[in-house]
Amino acid sequence: MKSAQPQKVSTKIFIVGLPNTGKSQVYNNLTGGYNLVGNYPFTTVEPIRGRCRIRNHDCEVVDTPGLHSLLAHSEDEAEVRRLIFREKPDVIVQCIDANRLKQSLVLTADLIDLGLPLVISLNAVDETTRQGIYIDSKELSRMLGVTVVESVATQGIGSRELAEAIFRAGTGKPLKCQPRVTGAIEEVTGGIPDTTPFRRLIARLLMLKDPYLFNDLQKDSDGSAWVSGVQDLSAQVTGRFNGGFAWDVNRSRSGWIDEMTGKVVRRHQVALKGLSQTFADATRHPLFGVFILMGILLGMYYLVVNVANNLAGWMDAALWVPVHARLDTWIGPGIVNEFLIGDYGILSLGIANAFLTVLPILSVFFLAFNVLEDIGYIPNLCVLTRRIFEKVGLSGSAVMPLVLGFGCKTMATLTTKSLRSQRERYIAIYLIAFAIPCAAQMGLNMSILGHIGVQAFAIAFGVLAGTEIAAGMILNQILAKEACVDYIQELPRMRMPDAAAILKKTYFRLKSFLDESVMVFVYAAAGLFVADKIGLLGGLKVVVQPVIVGFLGLPLEMVDALILCMARHEAAAALIIDLVGSGKLNNIQCIVAVTLTTMFVPCMANIAAMIKELGLKSALLMTLYINMSAFLIAGTLNWVLIWGRL
Repeated sequence: MKSAQPQKVSTKIFIVGLPNTGKSQVYNNLTGGYNLVGNYPFTTVEPIRGRCRIRNHDCEVVDTPGLHSLLAHSEDEAEVRRLIFREKPDVIVQCIDANRLKQSLVLTADLIDLGLPLVISLNAVDETTRQGIYIDSKELSRMLGVTVVESVATQGIGSRELAEAIFRAGTGKPLKCQPRVTGAIEEVTGGIPDTTPFRRLIARLLMLKDPYLFNDLQKDSDGSAWVSGVQDLSAQVTGRFNGGFAWDVNRSRSGWIDEMTGKVVRRHQVALKGLSQTFADATRHPLFGVFILMGILLGMYYLVVNVANNLAGWMDAALWVPVHARLDTWIGPGIVNEFLIGDYGILSLGIANAFLTVLPILSVFFLAFNVLEDIGYIPNLCVLTRRIFEKVGLSGSAVMPLVLGFGCKTMATLTTKSLRSQRERYIAIYLIAFAIPCAAQMGLNMSILGHIGVQAFAIAFGVLAGTEIAAGMILNQILAKEACVDYIQELPRMRMPDAAAILKKTYFRLKSFLDESVMVFVYAAAGLFVADKIGLLGGLKVVVQPVIVGFLGLPLEMVDALILCMARHEAAAALIIDLVGSGKLNNIQCIVAVTLTTMFVPCMANIAAMIKELGLKSALLMTLYINMSAFLIAGTLNWVLIWGRL
């Protein structure tokens, strides 16, 4: 007789936590997949889903964006809460950075109020140990009533124990408030139908005047009358608290957190300030921080020029030149030759440019950029540049999305949902799309300008920086003012980079580039080939010649690059590199070309993100304004450089 097979149960696991607490690394460890990991907040801007098997159970694991509490203060936090409310996960794994235990316990209290099984992954315990801080995880587990697993997620330590703990998850011990507060919450809870999940938590959030919950409840209940009724009841009950209901709740919670951390955290009396903290302080210093930033930019520039460009040149000479010569001989002259290896050939302009021009440059640049991400430099750069961005009408909360634009403009645009001011969101999205080069484009721009010298690099990026600040100041003046919102930037500890993690992240970033871009390169080359053969490309060049040649001072081949920009900026940069190599661009033209293509037409993915955040009309108008500004600024720069040379 055959033994019965164990029943397969699908278990939904949500990974939640404050920004930059190791959620994505825990997701990677559980699923064996890869979600981008970085030592800064907002690395995850949309829920990421994966599957794994634990104890012969089929599990769906969801990596969620950062969340400070279930009382939402921004749209991105409200979206995570909606996801929890609507999908009702079987288990929640809260990632807590051991360095920020006190801040994380605010969210822990809310998660326990959900009444869902909860497990805590206490991450980065190696860092607290080095700082002379000991956290008694067993006592913390006892006081919370949930399993606490110590971990070092970046090294996979604790992953097996965490997986085992998921099926032992408990619902925890709810925070006990004053009887007066508890009675008020129960009174409002009574106005919510019994069939509504998380009734008590919803009542408390309504009483705390959550800015998003009322609308969410109306949508989920199709405008049922009870929603307005409980809103009125909430206002009536909280009106009885002279000092404010929120004050009483926060006092109870603060006392609970202080009592807990007082019992589980032990510190040495002498704490040494390490080299990493000294360096972190220097990166934020108004004077030293600027010199460090300039040193980093110059270091990356010379790395691209002296390593990436030479690598790309060697690969072209060793791999493409002999292949091109052999194919030219085999195929012979004719349309097939032109389609494959001509000026618009799918192999020459498409495949060879993607693999032999762009890929080696991005490989070197991403290695350097990933080191900066993992050591924790990005948030410190935000603090350094905060004063500049305040001049253009942006508060500290908008600095992180702008700085993240140097990594990926699409991701940076999506993170603007964390901004509570619609005005700030508009300015930030405009500036991200305008003169900020993403990581891939910055590396390729450095490669282009590297053929001229560091002076060209300084001019081009100086113009882009000045243009960005000027655009922000103009938008700050013409858009209606809104109330300022206080913001506190959380700074992660500076860490030594892990070579294996850097290489892994570089591999996945390059893989993502190839997956997304190779066929775009091929289709763009084929499109240009067809447009050229039917005369459309030639006719377009005749029409735009006065602008391209007369005003911008560029050769007509730049029309091809601008068309490629609409598909993929990396494809346009690869073509410009070819133009530089063939001597068709002089020094001034290189600077103008880099400036123009950086500002011209955000990539299609970024435009899609702009539409998602602003709506179709506003996004398209913004794109139009950006392109008009790009031509005007690049043309003006051309004549200024010509006049300066004279």
